[in-house]
Amino acid sequence: MKNMFAKIGATTAAMALVLAVGLTSAFAASGYPINKPREQDWSFAGPFGHYDKGQLQRGFKVYREVCAACHSMNRVAFRSLSDLGYSEGQIKAIAAEYDIVDGPDADGEMFTRPGTPADKFSGPYPNVEAATAANNGAYPPDFSLIAKARAAERGFPKFVFDVFTQYAENGPDYIYSLLTGYPEDGEAPAGVDVVEGTHYNPYFLSGVSLAMANPLFDDLVEYDDGTPATIDQMSRDVSAFLMWAAEPKLEERKQLGFKVMMFLIIFSVLLYLTKKQVYAKLEH
Repeated sequence: MKNMFAKIGATTAAMALVLAVGLTSAFAASGYPINKPREQDWSFAGPFGHYDKGQLQRGFKVYREVCAACHSMNRVAFRSLSDLGYSEGQIKAIAAEYDIVDGPDADGEMFTRPGTPADKFSGPYPNVEAATAANNGAYPPDFSLIAKARAAERGFPKFVFDVFTQYAENGPDYIYSLLTGYPEDGEAPAGVDVVEGTHYNPYFLSGVSLAMANPLFDDLVEYDDGTPATIDQMSRDVSAFLMWAAEPKLEERKQLGFKVMMFLIIFSVLLYLTKKQVYAKLEH
């Protein structure tokens, strides 16, 4: 019996230690990012927001020519690019540029084939271990839902007002701020310790630095519509594109929400008038 209580006591102590370490880590992480994300003026913000297809196409170009070297989007199908205004022929051409691992074949072997519109954006690495090994131990996250999964906490009282303003752009705001937040000289401020092999960024959610170096510089891509490819512009465009990737039905959702609200308002008015009509003839 004593041994049993001793084991229970040891288990409880271990659980308490794990909880304490977890709380300490969470508390330590709560101090980041050092700088809060900068709110931007997005076309898809607000109850009547909509995506700018020109901006989404520019953002897709940045993802395709810059981000796709490390990051996959394995939840987004090539055929979804029709939402951005691409034709069926263009989508087939884009998909064919990707090598898709398929199989097994009749001999039980996996094989590689050109992509089709039904396939999804594959990453440059065959597995997580290969991706981690190629990036000094840091795994490049998938970009399918990154705009919804990465967002800094707004804190009180901002999150209260967000309910009324319908602010839901903290993901794109964070991505934009992170991409434009690298110091020009690449150096951390005096007194800030940065782990070797990482890069200082005051907008990073989890610390003072991250494994990803500044991926953008002016004129890195050439936009088809002639828009100057500045760091600010590319950061804004790819942030909007990643928001679309995470929530492609945003416009339909907002349109449906507006119709539902109008229906509820009209229905409430009709109920009120019906109530007055029914009870008008009754003595009180």
